[in-house]
Amino acid sequence: MSNTSPADANASAGLILAGIETEYGFTVEGRSADDQIEDAIAFVRGYPGPCFAGWDYCYESPRADLRGFRLDRLAVDPEDAKRDTGKTYGTPHEVRSDRILPNGARFYNDHGHPEYATPECWSLDELVLHDTAGQFVLLRAARVLSEATGRAVSVYKNNTDFHGSSYGTHENYLVPRELGFERLYAAVTPMLIARQILCGAGKVGSESGPRADFQLTARGDFFAEPANAETLFRRPVFNTRDEPHAAPQTWIRLHVISGDANMIPSCTRRKVGLVKLALMLEIAGQAPRWNIPQPVRAFSALSRDETREFRIALDGRNWTTAYDVIESYLAAAEQTLELNAEFKSLVAECRELLSDLAGPGALAPRSIDWAAKKELLEAYRGEAGASWREPVLQAYDLEYHNIDPAEGLYFALESMEQVDPMPSLDERLARIESAPERTRAFARGLAVSRFSNLLTRACWRSITLDLEGQELELELPPNKLYSAQLEAADDVGTFIQILRNS
Repeated sequence: MSNTSPADANASAGLILAGIETEYGFTVEGRSADDQIEDAIAFVRGYPGPCFAGWDYCYESPRADLRGFRLDRLAVDPEDAKRDTGKTYGTPHEVRSDRILPNGARFYNDHGHPEYATPECWSLDELVLHDTAGQFVLLRAARVLSEATGRAVSVYKNNTDFHGSSYGTHENYLVPRELGFERLYAAVTPMLIARQILCGAGKVGSESGPRADFQLTARGDFFAEPANAETLFRRPVFNTRDEPHAAPQTWIRLHVISGDANMIPSCTRRKVGLVKLALMLEIAGQAPRWNIPQPVRAFSALSRDETREFRIALDGRNWTTAYDVIESYLAAAEQTLELNAEFKSLVAECRELLSDLAGPGALAPRSIDWAAKKELLEAYRGEAGASWREPVLQAYDLEYHNIDPAEGLYFALESMEQVDPMPSLDERLARIESAPERTRAFARGLAVSRFSNLLTRACWRSITLDLEGQELELELPPNKLYSAQLEAADDVGTFIQILRNS
């Protein structure tokens, strides 16, 4: 008889709920960084689509650490603190201005950045659709803000303002609690370091550490420690925040903060898929072990490596390469896991790109953001005779991430068929209104779209309904495959009954 729990069995088969939360950069004509929080609040509140305002914060625990302790406080970026001195914006609920969309997503203000957190998805392809649908949510809200203020509003899916401030694109994975910190750290950290060669967003220049003309990743300048629970300052390669968004005795939400914001959809798919492979292997007890003694230095050095050797220092004089680290996970997955079609495709794609990067690199600019961006910028440099230090190159870097299809340089490359394209417009727009099927987001989204008059609050973990003056909180376990019959429920009683029996 197997000792594998249902949660383990589902996860090792690829059924790991995952989501992406992206803090977007934005500018409002005539406004400054001092106005950022006020503008971000207005940005979110202006979203014109159907939504529910009533996020439940009761299960949030940002200071809890996977290593078994709780922080007294979280570090704050000194520059942010300066801008906030003497200002008040209302209660935390008012400042965040949370909106829950009919697709189960969360849209809110996070430290002066409009943030879109996708609904949870089982499938990599479905997650990509919801991540790209989020760009339309931001565009709609930006246009409302522009009309209300009479000022131009531009939105960027990136991670830095090039003035020392970084904002995150975080990934979340629901995994069994029995994995614990040590196993997760050992299994995932090498992949977080190595995967940037296949999914980094690229960046002109550097904002800390050694001078660089061009980097593989936008986040490499902003890590200070191998592991901690911080996200705003003293950021780690491996985040230890223990905020499960599910029953804490059963689940861990692995909170990954070291990835970049990707424009190329296949980059997003690859980024999440490689971490899922590492988790699936660890659940099966087969994840490779790489002893990387200085993860922060390794991450930064890899980001700055223009040789494409992509060396990673190990103990003593020993070293490996990002190629070998990634291949070790791909080989272990093929040997020990029953991969579905999605993951078989992922493994084949990664191998092809690894081979390409080690050679002429002809495929990489189509499929990897940093390579597409660098090729674009090199073409400009060749025509203009510009050096990497000229400010115009950072301006072009920023415009690569502009989410307006009429202005963004990614979309210009897409129109010329030089990068992997977005999913179809119809597919992306449909995801603004529809949640991923069979997930707990499906139940949350239906509650928002059909029973918002009875909904008092909601969060990732549960929804709460007011039934004739009595509140009923309904838990949404993350490992359930929620019944498609929920969609046919035209009254709240039937909805509750089906939800409980799913």
